[in-house]
Amino acid sequence: MSSKSASLRKSERIPASPPPAPIVDCEDLLSGLPHPILVIANDHSIVFANTAAESFFSMSATALTRSRISEIVAFGCPLLGLIEQVQATGATVNEYGIEVATPRFSGAKLVDVYGGPLPEEPRNMFLMLQQRSMALMIERQLTHRAAARSVSGMAGVLAHEIKNPLSGIRGAAQLLEPGLSDEDRALTQLICSETDRIRNLVDRMEVFGDERPISKDAVNIHDVLNHVRRIAEHGFGRNVRYVEDYDPSLPYVLGNRDKLVQVFLNLLKNAAEAIGENTESGRIIMQTAFRPGVRLSLPGSDTRVSLPLMIQIEDNGCGIPEHLKPHLFDPFVTTKSSGSGLGLALVAKIIADHGGIIECESEPKRTVFRVLLPMQRTRPATVPTTRET
Repeated sequence: MSSKSASLRKSERIPASPPPAPIVDCEDLLSGLPHPILVIANDHSIVFANTAAESFFSMSATALTRSRISEIVAFGCPLLGLIEQVQATGATVNEYGIEVATPRFSGAKLVDVYGGPLPEEPRNMFLMLQQRSMALMIERQLTHRAAARSVSGMAGVLAHEIKNPLSGIRGAAQLLEPGLSDEDRALTQLICSETDRIRNLVDRMEVFGDERPISKDAVNIHDVLNHVRRIAEHGFGRNVRYVEDYDPSLPYVLGNRDKLVQVFLNLLKNAAEAIGENTESGRIIMQTAFRPGVRLSLPGSDTRVSLPLMIQIEDNGCGIPEHLKPHLFDPFVTTKSSGSGLGLALVAKIIADHGGIIECESEPKRTVFRVLLPMQRTRPATVPTTRET
């Protein structure tokens, strides 16, 4: 065997070297993360800020890196204490439910904080903030469903134990009325009107006791929104300017059209009432968008439901009082002097029956009710026709 052939066979037995792995730029990687990340030096100056941090603090990365963290957040912010703790102990920290406020946005933002020293640069520390809006949205929605179930049980009791006696009281008052003087007749009429008022309230609460599955079909949500806008324009919201910001490519919603009309008519009515009748600059923005990244984990299951369809109703009214925000979707919570406090509780129940969630953000001159719903997976054979008002 020639030396040349032996050399060839030997070279064939040697595997080829793998191609070098692509080099990932760490700064590009951090900039691509969806959570705000800061690198902070010992003197509290900001060394690095990713793209999400720019959006969170409403400042450019250049402006952030020219500032100290104490100049950005409000005085006494718990974030400053966590930074000092990391710098003093050199240990990592996890803190949940921290309120971060800055002069650049109104109100505080609730975040979870993760921080620690950089292994190769112990003089610097990293800080990652995870905003809890979506987590709170899901947590509150589960609370809304529990509240709706509690009202369901109470509605059943009211229907059986109160409505029957009310009918007897009203009937007795009507029998007494013909033989009474005008002054006494006014009292029997008062009895009848008050029993009617209580019966109407019980009728509204009976809706919560209906646990039957709702019939669902492919619904064009823009058809629903146009329908409720026309009702508002010719009735309770005639003094308001409406702005439509729709995504025309939005797929169909899997839902019950009449129930969805009830939901958005209620939200639109609340928005118009928050603006008031004598406000010339009153404005309601009706917006739809596709948010493919939103998923809801079902309790007691590994299943994650996609809720990509977002519908927002935004108004520039007076806003919602701070003390009512955590209980806004609970029964009997209302800001109206003559309200029963069942409207938003019913809205939360209907949205939950559709497998969706609803959340509210409110500050003076800006209140947003945001609904997230699942979509119809297959296009219907026939497109539902638009109903005119």
